[in-house]
Amino acid sequence: MPASPPRFGAQARMHGLMTQLARRHDLTAVMLVDDAFDIDECRHAMQAYCRKVVLVPNPYGRDGLAKRLLQLRSLGSASSFDRLRVALPELQRVLDEVLRATRFDIVNLEFPYLGHCLFRQAPAGEAPPRLIVDSHEIAYDLARQFAVTAASVGRRLYAGANWRKLRREELAAYGSADGVYLCSTDDAKRLHDDLPDVRTAVIPNAADVDFYQPRSTDPSPDGRTIVYFGLLSTIPNIDAVVHFIQDIWPDIAKRHPDARCKIIGGRPPPSLLALAGPRVELTGFVPDLRPHLAAAAAVVVPLRLGGGTRLKIVEAMAMGKAIVSTSLGAEGIEAVAGRDILIENEPAGFADAVSRLLAEPALAAQLGRAARQVAVEKYAWSTAAQELERFFCEILETSPS
Repeated sequence: MPASPPRFGAQARMHGLMTQLARRHDLTAVMLVDDAFDIDECRHAMQAYCRKVVLVPNPYGRDGLAKRLLQLRSLGSASSFDRLRVALPELQRVLDEVLRATRFDIVNLEFPYLGHCLFRQAPAGEAPPRLIVDSHEIAYDLARQFAVTAASVGRRLYAGANWRKLRREELAAYGSADGVYLCSTDDAKRLHDDLPDVRTAVIPNAADVDFYQPRSTDPSPDGRTIVYFGLLSTIPNIDAVVHFIQDIWPDIAKRHPDARCKIIGGRPPPSLLALAGPRVELTGFVPDLRPHLAAAAAVVVPLRLGGGTRLKIVEAMAMGKAIVSTSLGAEGIEAVAGRDILIENEPAGFADAVSRLLAEPALAAQLGRAARQVAVEKYAWSTAAQELERFFCEILETSPS
């Protein structure tokens, strides 16, 4: 996917790291573009920091019937659905052209799905680039989770067949790379359990702490609105919203008759749209999260599936918001439970924590101040990019594998 303009977590990670690296290095971007993106808007946004931008339309990057047919095709294929949807000869043709025309030090591969492509190419007589993979999450582990927890038997069976293919492909991509960087130490451990010798670094998700910060022009917390935000077409976010509205929200709503729940994010499926009601609002995509976060009494992250680290948490922390999360939601975030964030895994405890923040605005403000301090000290994109640059240099200074 294109990195910019960043409108959800995966894009925000790419955009944050790339814009920082571009201050000291020349970047060329070659990226697939699904139907959901405006290709001209993305190209214009990325040209602000990339020397060259090549965006390749993906005919397989469609939702609806086209996606279902590709999933059906994947059942009879040795390749995973995730591989089939990006197996595009045109992309390899573009990569061949770009890599053979210019000598690069590093090819940075976002996600392992394109691991089948030929990246170690250079102009005649030049050394090939090093290959480093950015693992936003251990995707096969997430797919394995879904194989156990999916609502329908059909989806569980499909995920059960797909995750094993995905694991083989993903580990092959990691194993053939010169290095892999991950979002959390937990994900690094998961990877080392399967590939003990792979060279890794932890580059956590972060936030633009100058952009996401409390502002005098923003509305004050209203004392009643609970916010969840994220790209609502992803399985972890769908599960989190359904879980919160069905299992946690009724308790909160009963205790606080004026409480409101606001779900922010693009591409919600019908199953989420059906949850809207007088006190539950689905806003769709919003161009600027900051006023919505500023007005919220608290941010909730009731995730039960996923990997990596949640950008929604570091962005909410940067905004100085009180956050209630599950342990999985806060995995990889160096925040102290009870001081910087509230952690609850059971529905009753989660509802109690949210209710407490609604009843005690001073506590919410105290948690928000502590969260903001953690974000500034540990989760700025400038710091993350410096660590990534150091990892790149270490790879370049060692002999090719």
